[in-house]
Amino acid sequence: MKGYVVCVYKSISNEEKLKEYAVKAKAAVEKYKGKFLIRGGRSVNNEGDKSPRTVVIEFSSYDEANSFYNSIEYQDAHSVLKGYVDRQHQIVEGT
Repeated sequence: MKGYVVCVYKSISNEEKLKEYAVKAKAAVEKYKGKFLIRGGRSVNNEGDKSPRTVVIEFSSYDEANSFYNSIEYQDAHSVLKGYVDRQHQIVEGT
C-alpha cells in the first residue's frame, strides 16, 4: 500500500522561512520519489478551523514515506520551520 504525508498547517508566522523549507523539502521529496498531490492552492473550509496551507505527498509505500520523514535531508529542511509554523504532520497508509 502507498504512504501519504499529510501536513495541515495551523499557522505560519514567517513566509520566507516557509519558502526556504519548501526548497529543501522538495529536494528530499524528489530523492525519495515522492509525488506532490496537494501543495497549497484554493480551498473551502466545510468543518473545523481554516488552515492556511495543506500539503499531501504520495510515496510508493508507507515505509518509504517514513524513510523520507526520518531522512537527514528532510530533517534538515524541517529544522528551518522551528518556531515559525504550527502544523499537524502525519503519515497515513492508503491505496
